[in-house]
Amino acid sequence: MSTLIRGGTLVSAEQTWVADILCVDGKIAAVGPSLEAPTGATIIDAGGQYVMPGGIDPHTHMQLPFMGTVASEDFYTGTAAAMAGGTTSIIDFVIPDPEQSILDAYKTWRGWAEKSAADYGFHVAITWWDESVRADMGTLVREEGINSFKHFMAYKGAIMADDELLYNSFTRSLELGAMPTVHAENGELVFQLQKKLIEEGITGPEGHPLSRPPAAEGEAANRALRFAEVIGVPLYIVHVSTSDALDEIKRAKAAGQRVYGEVLAGHLMIDESVYQNPDWDTAAAHVMSPPFRSPEHQAALWKGLQGGALQTTATDHCCFCADQKGMGKDNFAQIPNGTAGVEDRMSVLWTHGVGTGRLTMNEFVAATSANAAKIFNIYPRKGSLQIGADADLVIWDPAATKTISVKTHHQNVDYNIFEGMPVTGLASHTFSRGELTWVDGDLRAVKGAGKYIKRPAFSADFEALARQIAK
Repeated sequence: MSTLIRGGTLVSAEQTWVADILCVDGKIAAVGPSLEAPTGATIIDAGGQYVMPGGIDPHTHMQLPFMGTVASEDFYTGTAAAMAGGTTSIIDFVIPDPEQSILDAYKTWRGWAEKSAADYGFHVAITWWDESVRADMGTLVREEGINSFKHFMAYKGAIMADDELLYNSFTRSLELGAMPTVHAENGELVFQLQKKLIEEGITGPEGHPLSRPPAAEGEAANRALRFAEVIGVPLYIVHVSTSDALDEIKRAKAAGQRVYGEVLAGHLMIDESVYQNPDWDTAAAHVMSPPFRSPEHQAALWKGLQGGALQTTATDHCCFCADQKGMGKDNFAQIPNGTAGVEDRMSVLWTHGVGTGRLTMNEFVAATSANAAKIFNIYPRKGSLQIGADADLVIWDPAATKTISVKTHHQNVDYNIFEGMPVTGLASHTFSRGELTWVDGDLRAVKGAGKYIKRPAFSADFEALARQIAK
């Protein structure tokens, strides 16, 4: 099968130029001006539009069992919705229960993901520690293509990683050439503040941000970075939501540490006033961790993305419907944490990044695909327009507009955190390994068409990674 995309303006993380792209058997076969179409090839006119690498969302939670329920979005519905918005790959999370074999958990998630419409990979969370976990980390890296391990510094009494676990897992990651990642919030402080607020009668969603102050994130980010500094391993901090954590990243970078920061589209655009909404369901719909913050933090995050302290954008896509959120009707600490966004990330970032001059088009590509591919070692197979790369592409219409709404989105959840937001710049065509999965509003995602993408380990000194990101 071959497809020729003709007449578009190509945009990679490094350059912008006018050329055609020929895709053959799921790969980019040729890039250049006035390419000839092979016999029988499908020809798509991209005149007036941009052709970019498909988005990579490095932080999703499809079908996640969490807080007594299961996320409403499974691997098919979630990845199909992603492709409607121009995202062609995700990296999800395997989250073992404490004392559960991390290999067994990995196998369970792989089974759930077989229905995925888009290509996918996994980070594996380390939620407990003994010698079997140490051994299984080696198996996952060497045999299963896992090169990143997640550590939740929050959620006391469930999956929280204490300092001993951080030390053991970070050290093992360095031995294996894998990347530790952290959810940076001080779990003990959050736990104590939750108890205090409930005792004071603050039980609604407004208590959620009060129990997770910016300092709790800053402290945890600093602690994780200091562990990484002493051990000598790079660190990736997910969903940075505060200037407190961002300042710790900047400090570590200035001291020569290799640290990578991720920001969510939601944290860039939504502020903490949502938790004061008098409608309980609307306020609860926005309960996620870390919570949405004040506009001052949002401004700092944009500057961090512009200045390179933050390299990737994600969604933390983890959907719970109104009836599930209602489990915490009398106690905000029991509201399942999670929001959606995998369908809207690209258009929101284009509108409020490129459209406002905060980001160039090349920076947009870097932040939505190329940097994630580089950091997690699947570049240039993903996140590039190079010959031989997977033909994961999006044709982007910069003039197309819509208003984001739960009534028209494809995500399997009954609210949208970007409800009512007008956006300019949308995917007109999305390709997954050369197959059209979205065409001008027609979703053609195929259940089970996605492939698991192994991510090779890095050399122990991570020099190759540092060179890639520096380009």
